[in-house]
Amino acid sequence: MLTEKEIRELEKFALEIRIQTLKELGYLGFGHIGGAMSIVELLAVLYGKEMRYDPKNPKWDGRDWFILSKGHAGPALYATLALKGFFSIDLLKTLNQGGTNLPSHCDRNKTPGIDMSTGSLGQGISMGIGVALGFKMDGKSNYVYVVLGDGECQEGQVWEAALYGGNAKLDNLIVFVDYNKQQLDGYIDDINPLGDLREKWEVFGWHSQEVDGHNVAEIYDAIQKAKKTKGKSSVIILHTIKGKGCSFAEGIELNHHMKFTEEQIEQAIKPLEEELRRKERDLA
Repeated sequence: MLTEKEIRELEKFALEIRIQTLKELGYLGFGHIGGAMSIVELLAVLYGKEMRYDPKNPKWDGRDWFILSKGHAGPALYATLALKGFFSIDLLKTLNQGGTNLPSHCDRNKTPGIDMSTGSLGQGISMGIGVALGFKMDGKSNYVYVVLGDGECQEGQVWEAALYGGNAKLDNLIVFVDYNKQQLDGYIDDINPLGDLREKWEVFGWHSQEVDGHNVAEIYDAIQKAKKTKGKSSVIILHTIKGKGCSFAEGIELNHHMKFTEEQIEQAIKPLEEELRRKERDLA
């Protein structure tokens, strides 16, 4: 269980990630803003508290692996990596521009700290299972964390992987589903409802939990429960809001990929910076 100070520190880190993600997208004027903003608290917990990694040695053998299967949410991950020192904050200005090392979808050959190239939806969980199985076979203690989108869970490959992953009993694997209830072109329930996701994963043999995906304490506690559950692969369903924390994207139906102005970005960042200053005063 996190202390109150640790909770405030992670909430502060989440604000920093949101602000840098908005600035990063603002340099470009368009991008995958909705799904990037909905995974911020998860990134804050993993990179602020939970994962083993070394920014000075991104390929360190002892690191935990993070696989963003919904690779279009890369801008939030890039902001997190920059804040943790994997590369300069200034590199965020080059997002998805010619010659960049920060492409629209994550690419392990270009970006320090990216463990797996992703973006072809449905494939990340298969790769995560393979990596986790490899660590088990080699007797290593590394954990593997995979993030799926809820729209992505309509892909058949996800459920093929879920079947195998449940049978493989990989207790070094934790999968997160970013359940923001929206996909590229509308609401999940209007397009292809997923039903009871937690029950589905349990039927496939996984240890399954549901939490508020914007509550850092709930996310952290769920990860600890998953790690204490031996002999089972784990999934944590994060109930989130697409575009969370962005004034012009949150609550909008078609916020998967948007165009926006410099003024909109500035207006979205202002209340976040004010909240960040309050958090900093509380922690002082």
